[in-house]
Amino acid sequence: MKKRRLLASVVLAVCALCVMSGAAAAAWRVNVATATTGGAYYPIGNAMAQIWSTKLDGQVRASAQSTAGTPQNIELMMNDEVQVAIGQNGICYYGYYATDIYQGKPGFPYTAMRGMFTLYPNVMQWVVRKNSGIKSVADLKGKHIVPGQVASATEINSREMLAAYGLNYLRDQGEVTVTAEYLGYNEAADQMKNEQIDATHIAGGVPTAAVIDMLSSDAGELLSMDDDKIKIICDKYPWYFPFTIPAGTYPKQDKDVRTIALSNILFTDAKQPDDLIYLLTKATYEFHSDMVLGHSATEYTVIENAFNGMTIPLHAGSIRYFEEKGVTVPDNLKIK
Repeated sequence: MKKRRLLASVVLAVCALCVMSGAAAAAWRVNVATATTGGAYYPIGNAMAQIWSTKLDGQVRASAQSTAGTPQNIELMMNDEVQVAIGQNGICYYGYYATDIYQGKPGFPYTAMRGMFTLYPNVMQWVVRKNSGIKSVADLKGKHIVPGQVASATEINSREMLAAYGLNYLRDQGEVTVTAEYLGYNEAADQMKNEQIDATHIAGGVPTAAVIDMLSSDAGELLSMDDDKIKIICDKYPWYFPFTIPAGTYPKQDKDVRTIALSNILFTDAKQPDDLIYLLTKATYEFHSDMVLGHSATEYTVIENAFNGMTIPLHAGSIRYFEEKGVTVPDNLKIK
């Protein structure tokens, strides 16, 4: 009798191990591409990865990866190195339709790219050295700036904005009127505090850690853009829109700052399973408060804002979730 009980126990244990092993094998592994650790993408990516890893009964194992930003994230997605990524919608538009920086580039148009939902406004933030005398972006002529990392979305934004002021730092694009050094946000903040640069452009959700660092240390101050230039940029690039950073958003910021923003989106590839993308989309909204703990910019990440600024078609898994919630998905975001 004891032998039979022992044998039964062994059989049950083996069965349990097989079930556990099968469950582990069935789990989806998701790598989330973000951006530099000094911006908002990285903590938001970590917050989403934590939600997906802990709230979905072991179905997903997710982790966030620091990258150079949207252009690299698109390449990582195309090479199957990541399953989900955060990106600026304008750059994603360029990649999907093979325009601007992707025109004529091998592998583009990347028509398998799919949006999941809009995350939050990505705010263009010009920080200038305190007491530098710089009162307008126009005053950056002849100055030493950090526009972002090479070929990052932030750096591309810098080009687009500076062009409206007739300024340029690229040798193959005409007369060089601004000296550029290509650095990440944290490195740019260090350079600002050491008085090695005159200005830097930081694109991110407000508040952004690197901007907090520069303003709280009295090294820099935020610079407003000119209203006429804001209109020129928004007319030329329709994914930009006017944005005001309210006074008090940052330490020692005593007045509103006028600038522009565009939407950051979560994107994936059409080949990712519908069930996986459905689960990730659903969990993000159902555990929204966990997202906000990761970064306050994601207070904007609610279903009502899910399609704001989206420039590429949605993944079928996300569409399934929105329609399940009774949300009408615009026809232009569906693949016919």
